[in-house]
Amino acid sequence: MTYKRRQAYRRGHQAEWLAAIMLQLKGYRIAARRYKTPVGEVDLIARKKDLIVFVEVKARSSHQTALDSVNTTTQRRIDAAAMWWLGRQPDAGQLNWRFDVITVAPRRWPRHFTDVW
Repeated sequence: MTYKRRQAYRRGHQAEWLAAIMLQLKGYRIAARRYKTPVGEVDLIARKKDLIVFVEVKARSSHQTALDSVNTTTQRRIDAAAMWWLGRQPDAGQLNWRFDVITVAPRRWPRHFTDVW
């Protein structure tokens, strides 16, 4: 693994850690981190009562560029992985869900965008 690739990997882990802390402070319980399936991956899956939140975490130089980097391909990948996860939950019929994005920029607080798609 190259130096730049290692740095990006570490930055991604740090951003996901910050996002998880932020969600916990808002009253969410983290159900899964880096949930991998054959059809895609979800960075964080959080739960608050009967609401499941599938979260994509993006670390970029600004919040706007991070939000802009969540394109339709990324959304489809996360959507497929989310449906995979929901299909394995015994109480899936009673759950509501949404897709959020948390952006992380250097020397700024993370921002939580709810119900992005």
